[in-house]
Amino acid sequence: MKVGFVGVGSVGRPMLEQVVRAGHEVSFHARRPEVAREVGALEATSVASPAELGATLDVAVVCVFADAQVHEVCGGDNGLLAGLPPGSTLVVHTTCRPETPSELARIGQARGVAVLDAAFSGGPADAAAGRITLLVGGEAGVLERVRPVLATYASPILHVGGLGDGQRVKLVNNALFGAQVALVAEAERLAGDLRIDPAHALEAISHCSGASYALGTVRAAGSSAGLQAAAGRYIAKDVATAKQLAAAAGTHLGLLATAADTVAADA
Repeated sequence: MKVGFVGVGSVGRPMLEQVVRAGHEVSFHARRPEVAREVGALEATSVASPAELGATLDVAVVCVFADAQVHEVCGGDNGLLAGLPPGSTLVVHTTCRPETPSELARIGQARGVAVLDAAFSGGPADAAAGRITLLVGGEAGVLERVRPVLATYASPILHVGGLGDGQRVKLVNNALFGAQVALVAEAERLAGDLRIDPAHALEAISHCSGASYALGTVRAAGSSAGLQAAAGRYIAKDVATAKQLAAAAGTHLGLLATAADTVAADA
């Protein structure tokens, strides 16, 4: 397949590398010249604009930072949807508002372009190892059509419902993850107050009932502060979006927010 990427950062780039290795014809758009040079060395073709990129593709993959950037690279006269041909598919990996994939789908429908909401869980190492988890919202038939591409960097690929449902599941997940990271930070604090080396305490706890994915992530980063420095802005962004989603539905994050807000406040 002809596959294109917009967003070739810490996670998008290893995704692209896996697609190249699988033998697909890959192109990309990057705003910064140094990024274009680096990624171009991976046997992928740099293209000047999202619209120009889209014109050549079967599958367009978007892996940018935030909702506003999704609209920027997908919409308008110079966006992906202006260039994608009938029968192609736009895959949105960015964690964004659940309404955004449906808004893009309405634009794409007029051009015969399908849209998948494919929020992901995992990091650069997971993408490089082919084990990113995808939470996919959209038509099952469209997912099956592009599965050979997504499966180069993702396993499992979970179909969780209609457009926007992938984002909803991801936001619940990230609110929970943010709360768990905050709890690990509290465990570090308590260990220190008890005159125990926090790193040694967390290593021991990783073999006990208090173990969790969040604890493992903190340990890999060296400490809660290390994880905060590396990923705090992502957690804060997603917790804020989860709060907005809950409020719009007439509910709230409850205890998840009580803990997760600690991480968000430090980002």
